[in-house]
Formats: sequence, structure tokens, C-alpha cells
Amino acid sequence: MKKESIFVGAATAVVTPLTEKGVDYAQFKRLLEWQVDQGIDALVICGTTGECSTLSDEEHRQVLKFAMDTVGGKVPMIAGTGSNDVAYAIELTQYACQIGYDAMLLVTPYYNKTTQNGLVATFTAIADASTKPVILYNVPSRTGVNIEPATYARLAEHPRICAIKEASGNISKIVETAALVGDKLDIYSGNDDQIVPVLACGGKGVISVLSNVLPAETSLMCKKFFAGDVAGAMEMQKKYLPLINALFCEVNPIPVKAAMAAMGFCEDYLRLPLIPMEDAHRKVLLQCMRDAGVEVS
Repeated sequence: MKKESIFVGAATAVVTPLTEKGVDYAQFKRLLEWQVDQGIDALVICGTTGECSTLSDEEHRQVLKFAMDTVGGKVPMIAGTGSNDVAYAIELTQYACQIGYDAMLLVTPYYNKTTQNGLVATFTAIADASTKPVILYNVPSRTGVNIEPATYARLAEHPRICAIKEASGNISKIVETAALVGDKLDIYSGNDDQIVPVLACGGKGVISVLSNVLPAETSLMCKKFFAGDVAGAMEMQKKYLPLINALFCEVNPIPVKAAMAAMGFCEDYLRLPLIPMEDAHRKVLLQCMRDAGVEVS
């Protein structure tokens, strides 16, 4: 049975505005409301780009609650609740379900990692504890573990495992996955430089860093593709490639934090081990933003 799509188009993996004193909720509110006004298709709160790894447990819950209270009901809301501690992931998932999130984003366990059978057991345990759909997040460059296509096929049988965010960068594996899971799992690109290629594999959209900076344009790229204007979508993909490359020239979210600070949405402040962007890279990023039509200070 086909599962209902959580969203179609572009979902922003939103940055969390931080200062030395903590989360800047006034700026966070501005950013969230601007994203919605720009026509973004969904929002991901407390993902990698939101620096979830260095939020305290209390902050993690507060950020999720604040975002839901601010814009919940206007667009689909997705909570980053994955962890290498499965018990903690279950706690966060249940909390996000309780406060009204539409779906969960679950990263593969990092550092301690696991086997493919371990991935099935882990994601099954969290999905069993959830009352909302879950998106599996595959980003082996960060976690050291890859979800294989055959493993996706096994997990696709779970009624609440509905989609995957694929950031492996391996188009061949994404094609293989699409062939195996059919309409049981929606596929979202996890790489902004592969939005259109993943859509061409049957993908439903992207969970994006680029859309922090260009929400309307990232959504439009997907809309063009789905409307049959594949060439137009590909032109946008190529147009924004220099900016995409600049946004990933250092570890995410270092560059996008610099970009959003230049747009006036936050301080250029990150928690260690992340540090602000190197000056030479920042100069390139700001020029790419200007070239893309973004006003920067």
C-alpha cells in the first residue's frame, strides 16, 4: 500500500540562530516566518544544519516546541530526533509527536555505528515508538555507516517508515533503491547539487541547506521539474551550483551560518567544535550569494 507523502518539493533544514547566551528566539521567529512567506514546502527543525548535536537536551525540546508554536500548521513540520543513543531518540521522537510534528527525521547511528541488521532493528524500534511518519536519513560521510538498498527494502515494510533523505551522493545506489522500494518509500535528495538528478530517479523533493538562503527558488526548481519543465529545473540547478558549492566548501553548517548572518537572520556564531568560516571562503560565498541575486551586508 502506498504511503502518503509527507511533503513534495523543498524542505529547509533550518539553521538555529545562536549567541553566546543561547538560542536567539527572536531571530529564529523571523527566520521561520520568512521561510513560510517565501513559499517553502516544509521545514526541518533540529537537523544537522540546526546544530542539534550541540544543543542541550532542554534546548533541543525548546527549539522544537518554539518552531511548532511559531509556524506549525502552515507547512509540514519535521523534527530531527535521531541519535546514536536509541533510547534518547525514542524519547525525542515521542516528545515531537506529542507537540504536533508531522514527521521525524532519523539519522543513522554515528560513532558506535551498527550493521545492516542493526539498522533495521534501530529504525524499527524508533518507528514502533512513533505515532507519526519517519524519514530515514542516510549520510555516510558524517556517520560512517551506509544504508544499503536491500536494507531500505526491508525497512519499507514498516507502516510508519515513509521516506528517506539520501545524502550518500551515490546516484547508482539511489536508482537501485528506487527500483527495490517502488512506491513504499518516498526519496528526498539530501544533497543540493543533486536535486534534479534525484527527482529524475523518482524523488519527491529535497531536504535542503540551499533553501535557507533561497527558499522560493529551491522550491521553484522542484515545481518546474514536476510541471514537466525538466530543462528549466536543470538550468536552475546549474545556475545555483556555484552557491551550492560555496555552501559546502567547509563543514555544514559553517558556511550557511555565515550566509544567514550576512542576510541579517542570525549571528555568525557556532558552538565548538564548529568555528566561523575562513575569510577566503567567506569572500567567495558572499560573491556567489550576490551573483545569485541575494542581498548581503
